Amino acid sequence: MNMDKLKKALYRFMKDEEGASGIEYALVAAMVAVALVTFVAPVREAIVGVFTDIQGALEETE
Repeated sequence: MNMDKLKKALYRFMKDEEGASGIEYALVAAMVAVALVTFVAPVREAIVGVFTDIQGALEETE
């Protein structure tokens, strides 16, 4: 993207008056981020537990 196109895109962005939509999307993204941070650790631990159980069962059969 050359500099003129970048300037035009930035100018269009600055003149855009539909900021409420942007704010709504930012709030949704923030809520998704909070949900991910909250639930990733427990889900990870559950998945590790399942694979540990599988590994243990496979080792017993050897």
